[in-house]
Amino acid sequence: MASNYSSDTLLFLLCSFSFFGASMAALVQEQPLVLKYHNGALLKGTVTVNLIWYGKFTPIQRSIIVDFLQSLSSPKAPSPSAASWWKTTEKYETGASTLILGKQILDENYSLGKSLKNSHIVYLAAKGGYTGRSVNLVLTAKDVFVEGFCMSRCGTHGSSRGKIRFAYAWVGNSETQCPGQCAWPFHQPIYGPQAPPLVAPNGDVGVDGMIINVATVLAGTITNPFNNGYFQGPATAPLEAVSACTGMFGSGSYPGYPGQVLVDKSTGASYNAHGVHGRRFLLPAMWDPTKSACSTLV
Repeated sequence: MASNYSSDTLLFLLCSFSFFGASMAALVQEQPLVLKYHNGALLKGTVTVNLIWYGKFTPIQRSIIVDFLQSLSSPKAPSPSAASWWKTTEKYETGASTLILGKQILDENYSLGKSLKNSHIVYLAAKGGYTGRSVNLVLTAKDVFVEGFCMSRCGTHGSSRGKIRFAYAWVGNSETQCPGQCAWPFHQPIYGPQAPPLVAPNGDVGVDGMIINVATVLAGTITNPFNNGYFQGPATAPLEAVSACTGMFGSGSYPGYPGQVLVDKSTGASYNAHGVHGRRFLLPAMWDPTKSACSTLV
């Protein structure tokens, strides 16, 4: 059974935009955030990420996402870096996960049409094959409709069934379908305070929004690949490494406000992580098991 994820907005805004002052804050504080380890296998060591591009992406859009994946295991970027964000996963039992880019499969002709069900996502993910420790990541273009997309999730991760089991994940481009839900804070939210959106660091609201959700599902896949790793709540709707920290990007964040992040003086773009090839990204908070708290890069 796949685990479903909304973006940092989808859960945060829909569930948290009731302001009841100190009384609400007190209620939240009474329930500590602790992701329990359920003794299952985690994806550790060298993990290959295979990409299945479904629909039309420009070469620049593909390069943004590829650069992000390569940034997660690159020590070369200045601090704060995407790699230092990813290092938090090392604190989840049994050590580090080093991501390497595997094969890339392009399906630009929409072989299954433009309306996909969950079964189609698993079918597409299987095209990445199985090579031991691997994650097959399906990325759908902005004109592809996926079951549950925008209504209850912006991405998903899960695992196949049967003798050969592989971990997979999916994230869609929300640019034309629901940027207020799945590309926040780069687009004004549908609900709640209508603060001006942040400027996307790579100039693409849809793809920069995808980066946030790719980060979310990859962290969840590594730390809870088979629904018996780290999570809080029911296994069918778990809070995981990043989805437990919805809407937090910088210090001082609260519902509808992403927190204090870095801003490029020349472009006005907001970010909190440096990557390879001069890229910058805005990455969500991740739960740190050594602190039992959500940690942001800035």
